[in-house]
Amino acid sequence: MTTQTKPPPQTSSALNLPVRRFTVAEFLALVEVGVLTSNDRVELLDGVIIEMAPIGDPHAGTVDIYTEMLPSGVDRGTLLRVQGPLALDEHSRLYPDLMLLRRRADYYRSRPLTPEDVLLLIEVADSSVDYDRNEKLPRYANAGVPEVWLTILPEDVVEVHTEPTGNGYRVTRRLRAGDVLQPGCYDGVEIPVGEIIPG
Repeated sequence: MTTQTKPPPQTSSALNLPVRRFTVAEFLALVEVGVLTSNDRVELLDGVIIEMAPIGDPHAGTVDIYTEMLPSGVDRGTLLRVQGPLALDEHSRLYPDLMLLRRRADYYRSRPLTPEDVLLLIEVADSSVDYDRNEKLPRYANAGVPEVWLTILPEDVVEVHTEPTGNGYRVTRRLRAGDVLQPGCYDGVEIPVGEIIPG
């Protein structure tokens, strides 16, 4: 007979103390009891509550431009969600800037959306470039999100990531003003990068 041993608890590298990770359910319970409020800009990444950077005017304006330019609606069978929650797994609940979703008649009120519902995910990064690229992007790939546009304002570039694997995205293209964004979920839709990032 074989016996299974429990893996050792995660520890803090600084203090070598056990670290307890929150689940998404526990994270939401903190909201329900008022420990976290709508004024707290936080998300859950691998069980750790992360404080998100404040949204500045360039960031907010870029999100607004995407909102105007991305086609969605009943006729296209898609729904555009701005800064809404996405649970990647039991320990991660993130808040991407925009998601183009498969349309549902109940607008995902009867069940939370999953990575399988996401057609296109967009992050706008100014002060959060390293966090979005090195922490969030690999997790989107591992969860199977098919296409991510990482809009990097300090570099005037949109990185288009496609073909997700368990180790990241297989294909990455860096587009600048003069190039054209083409969502993989739509045929014939073109968005000039210069409309998003003037350069």
